[in-house]
Amino acid sequence: MTITDLATAPSPAHTGAQGIPYFTPANDPGAALNPTAKTTPTLFRPLKIRDVTLKNRVIVSPMCMYSSASDPASPYVGAFTDYHLAHLGHFALKGAGLVFTEALAVQPHGRISPNDAGLWQEGTQSEQFKGLQRVADFVHSQGGKVGVQLAHSGRKGSTVAPSLAAAKGLVSLKADEGVFGWPSEVVGPSGGEEHVWAPGGVLYWPPRELKTEEVEDIVRAFGRSAELAAKAGVDVIEIHAAHGYLIHEFLSPVTNYRTDKYGGSFENRTRLLREVVSAVREALPAGLPLFLRISATEWLEGQPIAAERGSWDINSSIELLKYLPELGVDLLDVSSGGNHKDQQIKFSTNYQTDLAGLLRKEIHSAGGKTLVGAVGLITQADAASQLVKDADEDEARLAESTLAGTEPKADAVFIAKQFLREPDWVIHAAKKLGVEIHLPVQFGRAF
Repeated sequence: MTITDLATAPSPAHTGAQGIPYFTPANDPGAALNPTAKTTPTLFRPLKIRDVTLKNRVIVSPMCMYSSASDPASPYVGAFTDYHLAHLGHFALKGAGLVFTEALAVQPHGRISPNDAGLWQEGTQSEQFKGLQRVADFVHSQGGKVGVQLAHSGRKGSTVAPSLAAAKGLVSLKADEGVFGWPSEVVGPSGGEEHVWAPGGVLYWPPRELKTEEVEDIVRAFGRSAELAAKAGVDVIEIHAAHGYLIHEFLSPVTNYRTDKYGGSFENRTRLLREVVSAVREALPAGLPLFLRISATEWLEGQPIAAERGSWDINSSIELLKYLPELGVDLLDVSSGGNHKDQQIKFSTNYQTDLAGLLRKEIHSAGGKTLVGAVGLITQADAASQLVKDADEDEARLAESTLAGTEPKADAVFIAKQFLREPDWVIHAAKKLGVEIHLPVQFGRAF
């Protein structure tokens, strides 16, 4: 065959990806060559959620990069740049089934730092929209799916990027107006000095208590951002209700001292979450999946604040489960902590995955179908594979697994920092587990 023949011969390398204005081979890295084979571990089997099918169960968890423009006068404020395209794109190129962007703030003062990304600008011609669309298009060209986490920082807002604080030898540093911070617009369910977030003695700005109508504005902001994300081509939306950010602050009696309809009882403290989920679900196409991240516990059991006020604990999370099906939540992303300086986290390799397993068991015991994602210190292929083993089996097989004490703890795994250390984690995991997978066409000669 001549060189000309090779250039024109039909092959995957000459099938261009669709939906982008440049040529790149249509890739599907990370997908198992034999996904339905009994020998293929669940980690590398597809997962269908509504109309979206993930080619494997490996999800890149949201990670803040603090790399967006900060000047509110710039049209690029909060927008993704070439950096984000390279950063997120290489996870897709190397086989992750679902790549989450970092958290996108639904309002300008919902960012953690001035350099955070957001999706509050109106319309499809904004730089925020176009930057997100560009990332989504590239991830799709590599056979992956892309998700965004919608968030509001609450009382943890208006701090400088951690790298800038570290350069001064500090864990954290407040951002004032001189670096485009918003000290007077740091908000929470309750306000004043007693509600300052102060981890390790590092003080943040005192929050201002949100008015009832402002809370309602935030609900609408989540809905608008979700609608824009879907138009940009995003496949999955996640609502961030964990780690002491705004929605979590409303959930917990530790930070919610309100006396209006958003405070007091469990029903009132969960109202913001339920309204946000409803607004987002209503804004999305019926076939687009909706995830929810929560802190399953605040790790405050036995602490004075919990004795005085109560806290958000595992029983609170179990109580929340009953609302999820009617709200249209498809997957519960189980994390923990982050809302009080006195938290006593019982660190181990399975400190959060056990929480995920417990909540998944509660869901299945009640006959529910909500999926569960596990996150936290998942670094090894064997451990990740074991977490989801047999998660897609029928009820009879699951009953056998339960009796054998091997019931799956999750339906998918969320991995964050390990992807920063090892971007080709999926390729290495497949090799370790003995799974043949598709590789990027351009990388073929290396393997």
